[in-house]
Amino acid sequence: MAGYQIKHGHFGDTQLDGLRAACVLWWPRAIHEGNGKAFIIVDERADEAQRAALLTILSGGETDPGATMWSVYASTMEKVFDPVFKPIEIEVDVEARVGRVSVDGLLECSGEPIRNPVTGAPHRALIDLPDGFEYRVVEMGSATFKASGPIAM
Repeated sequence: MAGYQIKHGHFGDTQLDGLRAACVLWWPRAIHEGNGKAFIIVDERADEAQRAALLTILSGGETDPGATMWSVYASTMEKVFDPVFKPIEIEVDVEARVGRVSVDGLLECSGEPIRNPVTGAPHRALIDLPDGFEYRVVEMGSATFKASGPIAM
């Protein structure tokens, strides 16, 4: 499950500022083994051009094969469910390293720092991949989520 909030951005001439998207992705084994399923939710505030742009981006369209994580993910999908257009709530506090994504009736996710099992204090755990594909540096955390709809988890 992932949620996205675009501060400033565009796809060609289509402005995407302030829009949101979310997705639920599932694979039975390792991603590269395929047979995945995808369900995309696009911000209901998006007009037709913005909806088409977000769906193109999130399905790896209009990019060289393997050039983006979305292209790679798309190549492993056995089933892509029809998208839905709904309000998406996203709250993020980068400094506190907490966040929440919610789509009424479809998904709920919250994240926080990994906690020390003895003291309960938050840990900062980073992965640094100088030649990384999906990211270069990422901070790890702890998340819980629930999804209903075509991919229930």
